[in-house]
Amino acid sequence: MQPVPSSPAPAAEPAPAAEPGPDAVPAVPSGAAPAGVHLVVRVDRGAVLVVPVDDVTSEPRRAVVDRDGAAPLPDGTRSPLAVGDRVDLATTGHEPHVQAVHARRSVLVRDSAGRTSHEQVLAAGVDVVLVVEHLDPDPDLGRVERLLTLAWRSGARPVVVLTKADAVPDPAGMRQDVAAVAPGVDVHAVSVQEGTGLEPVRDLLAPGVVLVVVGPSGAGKSTLVNALAGAPVMATSQVRADGRGRHTTTHRELVPLAGGAMLVDTPGIRGVGLVADAGALDVAFSDVAGLAQRCRFADCAHDAEPGCAVLAAVEAGDLPARRLDSWRRLEREAAHHARRADARLAALEHARVRRVQRARRRSPGPPRA
Repeated sequence: MQPVPSSPAPAAEPAPAAEPGPDAVPAVPSGAAPAGVHLVVRVDRGAVLVVPVDDVTSEPRRAVVDRDGAAPLPDGTRSPLAVGDRVDLATTGHEPHVQAVHARRSVLVRDSAGRTSHEQVLAAGVDVVLVVEHLDPDPDLGRVERLLTLAWRSGARPVVVLTKADAVPDPAGMRQDVAAVAPGVDVHAVSVQEGTGLEPVRDLLAPGVVLVVVGPSGAGKSTLVNALAGAPVMATSQVRADGRGRHTTTHRELVPLAGGAMLVDTPGIRGVGLVADAGALDVAFSDVAGLAQRCRFADCAHDAEPGCAVLAAVEAGDLPARRLDSWRRLEREAAHHARRADARLAALEHARVRRVQRARRRSPGPPRA
């Protein structure tokens, strides 16, 4: 009977593999969790860079992610990692691994670049969205309206920054034109080259505040980031001869700034797919929404209905026709996205029910009496 005492020995051999540290997490028996919650400061393919939330100026460390690039949220759903996410880590093998994502207090999203109904998370935990638009060439008012709708939907505060004020003869007048399509939003015209107009933007950089910068390539986002940081923290490039910018930023990165604020720089957005709801549109187009409340019919489409206050404002010159056309276009896009999202959720629920039914058919029934 001598072999009996020796049988537990093989079961004890895996113990050395679980010796990364004394604070091993029971939920992840294969490793030890790095202490504290971490903040995602950069997202790359297959990995992220993180820092402790209580020491954001420390050297970032690499943490791997699952093959799908996602991690579970508190409600159990999986979501791709985003700059600004607060995450829990576990050590599996030689590198930390993202185990879970904390609840997001705000999230900046856009429609995916493909034909799916999935949303792309640009940044999480954002307090202020800087909508950057150039004054030279002339600002695209429709793009500003689109980005403001994106910002309002996130739950963060939008602020418009108009760059290259030194390149136009009347920056104040152009600022007023942009302010007319940004009700309730602060609009600042700045020149990084001359250092003018930057103070109101710097005032936003309070300790702990997270800002995200969105806008087209060539708007000078990276140059603005460097000016706000007081150091060359983002690469810049020259604008092409046709006035269009090169896509200098190819990742989203969270940059700690002097004073404790943090700033997200995002890749240039060529075509922003709208991800919004009726509430975000009502805020971004509060002038149109206010007029719509005075229409004779509650379901007025503002097309040719009698007693339409919106059309009356256009005819009187109080509401630009371009503004109404922009509202109609964004409303159609938002409604289209909502229908696609509903169809995707319905398909996911149908697949879940099918899985449950198959599992029940495979499982043995209760024993017969």
